[in-house]
Amino acid sequence: MASPIEQFEIKPLIKLGSIGKSEIAFTNSALFMVIAVALIVLLFVYGTRSRSLIPGRIQALAEMGYEFVANTVKDSAGHDGMKFLPLVFSLFMFVLFCNLVGLVPGAFTVTSHLIVTAALAALVIFTVIIYGIYKHGAHFFGLFVPKGVHPAMLIILVPIEVISFVSRPISLSVRLFANMLAGHIALKIFAGFIATLLFAGGWAVLSPLPLALTVALTALEFLVAVLQAYVFAVLTCIYLHDALHPGH
Repeated sequence: MASPIEQFEIKPLIKLGSIGKSEIAFTNSALFMVIAVALIVLLFVYGTRSRSLIPGRIQALAEMGYEFVANTVKDSAGHDGMKFLPLVFSLFMFVLFCNLVGLVPGAFTVTSHLIVTAALAALVIFTVIIYGIYKHGAHFFGLFVPKGVHPAMLIILVPIEVISFVSRPISLSVRLFANMLAGHIALKIFAGFIATLLFAGGWAVLSPLPLALTVALTALEFLVAVLQAYVFAVLTCIYLHDALHPGH
């Protein structure tokens, strides 16, 4: 049985050169990012090309995705947060399609790598900081000073609030990465049990058990793929709300 970690190995497909001792290459990770983006573009460009008053299935799916994210932004960040709808929508769709494409046998799960999820989380937190300072100036740092608290307590609470803020991109990236990594490892292990039992003589009669577990885990992973994209989008909206209303 192949190692369950082998599926996460990044492999260069096309070598593009090097900078010093660092090699630049188009990898399997980059390929599946391109595939995910291409599928998103295909869904929303091809699906909405007719702009029918009575939408077809693909157009209805595209409109439903847009309305779902728009309502999420409005509920979590308020009406002012709608200016960030393109950012949240892009993040949600990218994470969702990367997760779903990774469920295809033989595909590469982009979001199972911490560097990818950390880059997405960094994009969110830097957007919060830059917009917050641009919009509110020094008042943005009031986010770290709880209101109605005795000044003596600020010595303790301000560092806690700063640590809490800094930990946001860490938790945002690790949550997505860990869920996708653990789920795919479990799928690989149970799928390996099926092959092992089939070639183990009389033990082959037990192979339907790990097969049933693999099917159940696949269904669970599909749910997790959608749920993690939703959680990423909701937390992004909550963090953006702090940039819009740092004093609340």
